[in-house]
Amino acid sequence: MARADSAAPSGGRAGVDPEALWSVSERPRRGRPPAHSRAEITATAVAIADAEGLAAVTMRAVAARLGAGTMSLYSYVPNKETLLELMIDEVSGDHRLPAMPTGDWRSDLRRIAHEQRAIMRRHPWLPAALPARQTLGPNTLAVLDHVLAVMIPTGLDAQARLETFSLLTGFVASHMSYELAQQRAVEAAGRSPGELLDAQARYLRAAVADGRYPHLAQALAIPGGDQNPQAVFDRLLDRVINGIAPDPA
Repeated sequence: MARADSAAPSGGRAGVDPEALWSVSERPRRGRPPAHSRAEITATAVAIADAEGLAAVTMRAVAARLGAGTMSLYSYVPNKETLLELMIDEVSGDHRLPAMPTGDWRSDLRRIAHEQRAIMRRHPWLPAALPARQTLGPNTLAVLDHVLAVMIPTGLDAQARLETFSLLTGFVASHMSYELAQQRAVEAAGRSPGELLDAQARYLRAAVADGRYPHLAQALAIPGGDQNPQAVFDRLLDRVINGIAPDPA
């Protein structure tokens, strides 16, 4: 079997069989107990991705961390796409799902989106990994089922609720990709976020001073809101959630 070089999928590689991955338990082995498990391999891959980024997650790196031979891992995880699916579902288990929705669907969706943001900050590789996901594991299904229940009061049908949660997750992942990239840029620049914001504001004020950008000038004339990343996320999240369904008459 060819060696998987990365946890990120690439064109032409084998896909993921969801039935084989989620519905079939690991095969019991005769003789000595297995040296490792899918859970152990997945946790190790997540730890590597958290510390070094998704590109650092190779079967060789995971094997080295476990003190195992690279080829021995393929009996637990057949390819890199499967490893990525396991990693995504593993961190989806970080959600703390209440037994029942509160009945306030906007509040419940905000809580879920805030949890998604927190999970993506703990696992900054996750926003880039989600578009490559091919299937939904049990932890992800539990979140999805809870959200469908949360959104019943919106009056949307089940298909629309599925699509709406996809939209919400896409917003969170996209925004977090930007937020994390900005954080890395600030760290690389060796300046504080406030210093960079001040420099950007000075540049924009100078750029609109000659009247070439009247609409931008009008926007800049309005006092801006709190630029703390959490505050920005909350403002944008409210706009997304408030557009999902109209208030009841």
